[in-house]
Amino acid sequence: MHILITGGAGFIGANLTANLLQDGYRVSIYDNLSRPGVAHNLHWLRTRFGDARVVLRKGDIRDAAQTQAALADADIIIHLAGQVAVTTSVANPREDFDINALGTFNVLEAARLSGRNPIVLYSSTNKVYGGMEDVVVVEDTTRWRYRDLPRGVTEAQPIDFHSPYGCSKGTGDQYVRDYHRIYDLRTVVFRQSAIYGPRQFGVEDQGWAAHFIIATQLKRKMSIFGDGKQVRDLLYIDDLVAAYRSAIERIDHVAGEIFNIGGGPDNTISIWREFRPHLDALNGAPVADPTFADWRPGDQRVCVLNVDKAQTALNWRPTVDVTRGIEQLWHWVADSRAEIESR
Repeated sequence: MHILITGGAGFIGANLTANLLQDGYRVSIYDNLSRPGVAHNLHWLRTRFGDARVVLRKGDIRDAAQTQAALADADIIIHLAGQVAVTTSVANPREDFDINALGTFNVLEAARLSGRNPIVLYSSTNKVYGGMEDVVVVEDTTRWRYRDLPRGVTEAQPIDFHSPYGCSKGTGDQYVRDYHRIYDLRTVVFRQSAIYGPRQFGVEDQGWAAHFIIATQLKRKMSIFGDGKQVRDLLYIDDLVAAYRSAIERIDHVAGEIFNIGGGPDNTISIWREFRPHLDALNGAPVADPTFADWRPGDQRVCVLNVDKAQTALNWRPTVDVTRGIEQLWHWVADSRAEIESR
């Protein structure tokens, strides 16, 4: 069984590739290697598993013919490649559309035309729910919270794209779902929350947990957009990998479904007011105060995903709590400083 991972040299892709190779699967990576840090991830994979087992098919999902050729022999396609930052989408919406919307369409067409009826798993985002202006939030001392949704928003929450990134990822989200309904392609959509863990070269625009840890250890300045009380449910990378593995194993029961995949209500944290104490403790001293700036377009005061559907259908649940996950990411950054500084 041949598993092909688009964006397989990225943060999620490298962890997923390593997990599958460890269990003996045949895995190919389809990646244009454009993101900072991916060369380090590819080197890490090859050092761990050898050049022969880490197969790179270099290419770009924006190129339909190239993508069709690269994916033609895949039995399972895990589509992770994409433009990942809201700010980048605002600055360059055409490129964002070409990568996330057109690129996903190209992946789906490659899967359909291959004649193999491959499984297609798609990495979507909580941003498809938009600002959720219809959901009442209240302000507490260190965080915002939902007034009426103690377990978070379900998949029944109306999608309401807010930002070019939300639009492009949401377009892919709906195309993936419809290719099951129209073409009977075995697809699953994961609407993912804030994913964090080793191999994440976080920057200000994306991967905020890793970014704050990296900035703290390297004594870099930090900026907070908004009031720092905005809340996310963090999901550790190992738990995300387990969800993808479960979807593959249970595809006969979950094909065509959309799942919220996040840390859920038990793994929430405000991005600065509650995250900072973890940094102070791990740093052994108070971290420097950040600068504060205006809210960014499309930012949600609260985004906590209700993951009950995934827990039931996938027999899956988050196992790494926020405190342990942050500590593990802190130690990875400490052990990888030379790699991080050279990216």
